[in-house]
Amino acid sequence: MPPKAEKQQPMSVVEIASSDDEVEIGPPPGMPRKTTPSSSKSRRQHPQKMQKLQQNSSSEVIAAPVPAYQSLDCRSFWKAGGYDVGPVASKAPAQGQLEHARVHPKFLHSNATSHKWAFGAIAELLDNAVDEVHNGATFVKVDKIDIMKDNSPALLFQDDGGGMDPDGIRKCMSLGYSSKKSKTTIGQYGNGFKTSTMRLGADVLVFSCATRSGKATQSIGLLSYTFLRKTGQDDVIVPMIDFDISDSRAEPILYGSQDDWSSNLETIVEWSPFASKEELMQQFEDIGRHGTKIIIYNLWLNDEGIYELSFDDDEEDIRLRDEANHGQTKLHKKTAELRSHISYCIRYSLRAYASILYLRKFTNFSIVLRGKPVQHFNLVDDLKYSKTVSYKPQVGTIKEVTVETTVGFIKEAPALSISGFNVYHKNRLIRPFWKVTGDAAVKGNGVVGVLEANFIEPAHDKQDFERSSLYIRLEARLKQMVMDYWKHHCHLLGILPPGVKTLDIQKQGTIGNLEALAGVIRLWKSPLLGWKLDQTVEFLSEGGLGSMPIDQICEENIQLFMRCEEYTKKETELKQTVEELEKELEQAKRKCAQLASHLETKKGNKRFCSNKVKRSPEMIILSLIS
Repeated sequence: MPPKAEKQQPMSVVEIASSDDEVEIGPPPGMPRKTTPSSSKSRRQHPQKMQKLQQNSSSEVIAAPVPAYQSLDCRSFWKAGGYDVGPVASKAPAQGQLEHARVHPKFLHSNATSHKWAFGAIAELLDNAVDEVHNGATFVKVDKIDIMKDNSPALLFQDDGGGMDPDGIRKCMSLGYSSKKSKTTIGQYGNGFKTSTMRLGADVLVFSCATRSGKATQSIGLLSYTFLRKTGQDDVIVPMIDFDISDSRAEPILYGSQDDWSSNLETIVEWSPFASKEELMQQFEDIGRHGTKIIIYNLWLNDEGIYELSFDDDEEDIRLRDEANHGQTKLHKKTAELRSHISYCIRYSLRAYASILYLRKFTNFSIVLRGKPVQHFNLVDDLKYSKTVSYKPQVGTIKEVTVETTVGFIKEAPALSISGFNVYHKNRLIRPFWKVTGDAAVKGNGVVGVLEANFIEPAHDKQDFERSSLYIRLEARLKQMVMDYWKHHCHLLGILPPGVKTLDIQKQGTIGNLEALAGVIRLWKSPLLGWKLDQTVEFLSEGGLGSMPIDQICEENIQLFMRCEEYTKKETELKQTVEELEKELEQAKRKCAQLASHLETKKGNKRFCSNKVKRSPEMIILSLIS
């Protein structure tokens, strides 16, 4: 870790709060940091009135003189947190002040490791935009932009929701604070923005426009892991600046002195992708009067030293490089079909994952990925032989809860061994293709289901559920659904149901009833020959008409299959013959019509000639003269 430099001009910053109850947001930009007052009343004051300027050295944050816009020495996410934390000097609090917990920059990284999957982090940012639908949001745009300073890629998230005012953006940057108390909003823990942005890149710049109580504002905030590491900070600080644009002019909002505000601006310019205040202000042009733009830069690399996110494989998609199929151009047909199914595509394709991320299609809201809207995909619409199963979990409340689960076969069954449940919570996908049966189990292959489980709580990364008693009971109930559905519907795929014996082999090595064997063959071929399950079971349940050796039965079995194939082949040949005869018939009809037309023409000419003979010579001469 770079050593701290000698004292320079104090820089005013915003200190990140770390409490979930009565969160202290810290001083606004332009105000020095200060320990928490002992008075509970002062903790609840608006950040603009929370603190006064202090001149003591404990409020100063010293920045080391390093070149602008440097990146971290280690750019791999899973290694970027592996550094030693030096000793932190602690000072006794001033009289009348309380000790307070500090948040070291390393916590930003360790906090972001809750996202094992980069797409899970992206989904958090999409959730924030979706929650803005009730504030008028109609779109969220996800795209790749190029950073001019070092020609590197960055991620852009932009929505046209209500935006954040100066107070709101400070709450957004704080740890554990969440103002989302509605039963319909997805976010609830107040940690998603920090974990998701830090999981995707080392630095994030936020631009937001909002209008509250007739006052229009613009705000800029910088959360930079690079800045904190390179300047040797031992506390998480976030430089921010705000503007009042109520009079169509961007007037700085000062909470302290002009020097404090300018110091925040200077820090943001130095550690952001933009080289001047003018370039920063240009980012507000396409936001309008309300909305938010998030730029994540210094994106993380994988273990091979290349960007974890791939922008070049598909110009209309963002892919996970380590999950995509690279270097394997020739795949087995079945493997290629499996990898083209959405259950596999969501592992590496953001477009595929976003298409099933929300259960219900939005009416006036769209996700625009790299300039093209994401088409909503509902797995229910793609099932065959589907049915709805009701489940009433015991949630311990007076109000009874009923969960409707749609179960069916995927359209590719039984060719592809894909199964599981897409489980949603408040319209958001939590567990995709959750396989509740064993991996080696044949029963249930091709059976998938969709349900919305609002009665259990998701984990913090929203990629799984908390393992509670409700979760365990739900897992057992879903497994029972799969078994029941398989038992009563697998014959539709030509598979023998559980409990129905194909051959009742006896100790003597013989079986009874050749017709029972024929019934089994009819079951296997039921989709082709149209036999029903009850007919087959009737054959199997009839008494034997004698017995014969197993070898003879096997020979009869082979002959029956061969005859079936012959009949199928003859049926195909007959269909081809019928098609050829129909073509010949059409040709004959056309030829007959042509001959009839020609005959009518001949008859007309003959009548004309006969009329000429009947006329007198005088009439013929007159007609020629005229």
